[in-house]
Amino acid sequence: MNYRRLGNTGVKVSTVSLGSWLTYGGYVANENAVNTILKAYDLGINFFDTANVYMRGEAEKVVGKAIKSFPRESIVLSTKVFFPMGDGPNDHGLSRKHIMEQANASLKRLDVDYIDLYYCHRFDTETPVEETLRAFDDLIHQGKVNYIGVSEWTAAQITEAAHIADQKLLNHFVANQSQYSMLYRNIEDEVIPASAAHGVSQVCWSPLAQGVLTGKYTSLDNIPAGSRAAEKKGGILRFLTEENLNKVSELKKIAAELEITMAELALAWILRQENVASVVVGASNPDQIADNAKAADITLDTETINQIETILNN
Repeated sequence: MNYRRLGNTGVKVSTVSLGSWLTYGGYVANENAVNTILKAYDLGINFFDTANVYMRGEAEKVVGKAIKSFPRESIVLSTKVFFPMGDGPNDHGLSRKHIMEQANASLKRLDVDYIDLYYCHRFDTETPVEETLRAFDDLIHQGKVNYIGVSEWTAAQITEAAHIADQKLLNHFVANQSQYSMLYRNIEDEVIPASAAHGVSQVCWSPLAQGVLTGKYTSLDNIPAGSRAAEKKGGILRFLTEENLNKVSELKKIAAELEITMAELALAWILRQENVASVVVGASNPDQIADNAKAADITLDTETINQIETILNN
């Protein structure tokens, strides 16, 4: 396993991390989830991601149970706040009230004394950025949070937050959890440059385009039973097009030449970006995380990257 610094901090995270969206706390048996987390740790993965909204807190409980056997200082634990956790007018967003209440609730569900990385799960158009930053800053000073981040913020929003933090002498965001893959490259033109300028790393989710980049989907007429596409979970259908399947078919040839899996190729391609600290993978069993973790040790040469670029741009 390899490790990279998270933003402009001194903390290092594994370049492959384990997430719990669409998996733990509901879709995957708790025993499998716990065994997968244990296997990830054995492989050198030290970065574990969840969110309060995943199964309305159940995923946090599963993660908390699994990490109990690890020395707390040996892992970097992240969770998030923003999406509704109730039906009331203050049960969502990034107000000070909601942030403080949900931070304490997450700590209780995870059964830990502190969160390493606490994300704004999305941007809140109804709350001043300064209010959000001050709440996060207070959590850091209270010892409940070590670092703060955002998810799916634009370049302009990341820049605004950095300027406010500078002006008000508040702690800065150090990570942006962004969707990024061979089939979804929206962050390249603006978000990555702005993030790099302000000491913010990317932590990339859906790096396999919700399974399309594993190569298991070969035709729109032959969807495997029980797969995410068959069950229409997580928005996979927007990636499942003839054009994308043709690209994956060509990319498989490169993977075969390198004697790696299609998933390893897709993850290694993301890690070519210096601004990327980690790729967040989902795994429903120990074998899956073992396969994905291998990508951490793969470095693609310039020729291979150029070949991939030609395929993706066709």
